[in-house]
Amino acid sequence: MTHPPDTGPAPVLALKGVSKSFGAVRALRDVSLELLPGEVHALAGENGAGKSTLIKTLAGVHRPDAGQVLLDGEPVVFHGPGDARDAGVAVIYQEPTLFPDLSIAENIFMGRQPRRALGRIDHKATRAATAALMERLGVGLDPDRPARGLSIADQQIVEIAKALSFDARVLIMDEPTAALTGSEVARLFGVVHALRAQGAAVLFVSHRLEEIFRICQKVTTLRDGARIACEALAGMTEDDLVRRMVGRELAELYPERRARAGEVALGVRRLTREGVFTDVSFEVRCGEIVGLAGLVGAGRTEVARAVFGVDRWDAGEVEVAGRRLPRGAPSAAMAAGVALVPEDRRAQGLVMDLSVERNIGLTGLRTTARAGLMNRGAERSRSLDWAVRLQVKYARIADAVSTLSGGNQQKVVLAKWLATGPKVLIVDEPTRGIDVGTKAEVHRLLAELAAGGVAVLMISSDLPEILGMADRVLVMHEGRISAEIPRADATEESVLAAATGRAAA
Repeated sequence: MTHPPDTGPAPVLALKGVSKSFGAVRALRDVSLELLPGEVHALAGENGAGKSTLIKTLAGVHRPDAGQVLLDGEPVVFHGPGDARDAGVAVIYQEPTLFPDLSIAENIFMGRQPRRALGRIDHKATRAATAALMERLGVGLDPDRPARGLSIADQQIVEIAKALSFDARVLIMDEPTAALTGSEVARLFGVVHALRAQGAAVLFVSHRLEEIFRICQKVTTLRDGARIACEALAGMTEDDLVRRMVGRELAELYPERRARAGEVALGVRRLTREGVFTDVSFEVRCGEIVGLAGLVGAGRTEVARAVFGVDRWDAGEVEVAGRRLPRGAPSAAMAAGVALVPEDRRAQGLVMDLSVERNIGLTGLRTTARAGLMNRGAERSRSLDWAVRLQVKYARIADAVSTLSGGNQQKVVLAKWLATGPKVLIVDEPTRGIDVGTKAEVHRLLAELAAGGVAVLMISSDLPEILGMADRVLVMHEGRISAEIPRADATEESVLAAATGRAAA
């Protein structure tokens, strides 16, 4: 008697031959995907590869133009996110959206709290159900704690608990670790392991390849909207995955360069903002890249904002090419040749409803205006030039910048500021949330700018990036510069020691 081969568990949720277009842009082309119970499945690809469209199709935001969504092997049509949630599909986004003035328990059971007689909310039962969810996830969050003040990591735990309260069998995690510290990532991965052990199917999306290899068992790679491969991660290397993502051998992520430091372009002396940073002094010379490292909350971004004039400082001075800048005056910093690419490109770097053309043109309004009127031809020419230089991918330059992928949005922010011809370029987390191919392009661009005489101050939480790009590393600890380390002496150990206060300045 012969037995049929063991084909393993059946997929909980699957896509079969799915295609989706937005106008002339084909976001997905005949893509198939299977999510199995008890498995963490990675979704990899460059920005613009179709990952977001695939996620939104699984979550009921988009309906496919062709192909099928299968739930437990049967075709299903999600008419909206509510249908997907009711079917047990939940999406955990990078930036959770909780009600800040409500408790954790109230956020989890909003609109469906257990009821007592006469329809009154049973707060005791709500807290007990929340505590049970937290125990299931292996975390100790207090159900009565207000959501306001929770870290991003804790907010994500609350969102996961909310998904489980709906009996979610499929969790889609979209860049969940982008804003987390190392210890927070470790705790989140502990939660993912617990969910996997309980039989949940998890789709994990991340640009951090080391995390994919650490937490996932299988990976599906997308390129230009098409599925390139679906394979087990066992036996693969990061280089193998990169080749599938970009379709070519990736050149060195950190370009070789020899710094030729010139005159001091940016001088910061004893800069202090009470309660934020104290007695910060450093210089950045023409033609060099200076890395600003440190743990989250050390004050790196706050120093950059003060130098550019977004925030006022209480004491000290900032000079550009020997010229002192006034406090709290971004227009003066821009006039002196300073450009700031902020950490949060969506909230601080772009106007999401405006076009690609207009976003790039925002920093050149004075130069492209004639007699107080916009010269649209000059603006378009300027924007097109920089969009081509930075290889921004878009359907039309008149399209809203919100339609672009994260990596291309980052390129638009860079284009906007590079169009000003800066002497000093401050970039805060320039490659956060962008794929490995675009990351290499950004690194090449920064190296070219430094070679052309621009002084670059680069803030990054990615230690390999700091070590690979910086000519000198400034390390901040609790609002102070704790060390200045030459490139030749900079190692992960030396930078971390200074970042945790274990090295003298």
